[in-house]
Amino acid sequence: MVVMALHVLASMADLWRRYAPHNLMILSQLCYTLMYFITEAAFNKGLNPFIYVTYRHLVVAVFLAPFAYYQEKKLRPRMTLMLFLEIFVLSLLGVSLTLNMYFASLMYTSPTFVTSVVNTVASITFVIAIVVRMEIVDVRSIRGLAKIAGTVVSFAGVTTMTLYKGTAISSPWKAPISIHGGGGGGVHESWLKGSFLAVASCICWSIWYILQASSLKRYPAQLSLTAWMCTVGGIQSAVFTAFMQHKPEDWRIGFGLKFWCIVYSGFACNGFTVFAQLWCTEKKGPVFVTMFNPLSTIMVAVLAYFMFGENLYVGSIIGGVVVILGLYMLLWGKDKDQEYNANKEQESDLDCEKQARITDFSAAQNDQEEPRRMKK
Repeated sequence: MVVMALHVLASMADLWRRYAPHNLMILSQLCYTLMYFITEAAFNKGLNPFIYVTYRHLVVAVFLAPFAYYQEKKLRPRMTLMLFLEIFVLSLLGVSLTLNMYFASLMYTSPTFVTSVVNTVASITFVIAIVVRMEIVDVRSIRGLAKIAGTVVSFAGVTTMTLYKGTAISSPWKAPISIHGGGGGGVHESWLKGSFLAVASCICWSIWYILQASSLKRYPAQLSLTAWMCTVGGIQSAVFTAFMQHKPEDWRIGFGLKFWCIVYSGFACNGFTVFAQLWCTEKKGPVFVTMFNPLSTIMVAVLAYFMFGENLYVGSIIGGVVVILGLYMLLWGKDKDQEYNANKEQESDLDCEKQARITDFSAAQNDQEEPRRMKK
């Protein structure tokens, strides 16, 4: 019996190692899925989204700073005024402004909606990359047309979700877990307002991705850059929140749901998931990581409807499906682009190698003919 149990454990461990990137990405999306419901429940209990963003990133900054300091001493460049200003802008777009709008939108819409809208980040980033000439599209190829069509389809999906809420589909039974409670009087009261906040946050996120690509060339210490952005972004959010929330009691969160919501979001979503995504990007590439993003949307929709008693809206379902379809069309085009560029580089290397061989052969022939000329 013991031998059989050990054999089963060994088989499971082997399967985990073989599919480690897949398993880590599924766990990452599960972490994000649970975060949406925990934060929504905390907001309904009176946690302010601005205070949530502030505390969450300051907690992560305190945790990451010692590791970043000791691990990247030699890799970290010297801090200058221009570099700090660059980090300040990155923190504004990637942390304080973006996440404050994003989690504020959760108060006015639903977890299903905001997770669906996030899938448009890839399409928005693609459009901005074309504008700043970081991305070139070959409209005469299928892969180029797929990227354009995917972007248009994604925008059509998010427009549908934003402007058309549709009929509510209520859960057929009483929810086993309730996340609604006192303090959430303003929840879901302004769908259009929440929709625009979510879309605006995705635009800021996309600009952040574009800027981050160039910033990493000047500041290659990724862990230190993350710690800096969490620190500066948390301070920016704190200053903004201080103007919005004047009462000291608003800043007191206690050790209940609000506290554990901040701790979970910080360590699970800013800690484990970031590490998992970086590791999987190194092993499988960025396209592999991006393909798992819609999984969170599906998980959220299933849990919202069956476990938490959230209403599903026809507009969100239709728009979410269209957005995911557009995302995969764009990713397919990007993947084919990478294959095409890799093949071109390989052909170029082969041409160079052939040219080098021809040159060497010609030189050898010249060396053999030279003594003959001397004899004549």
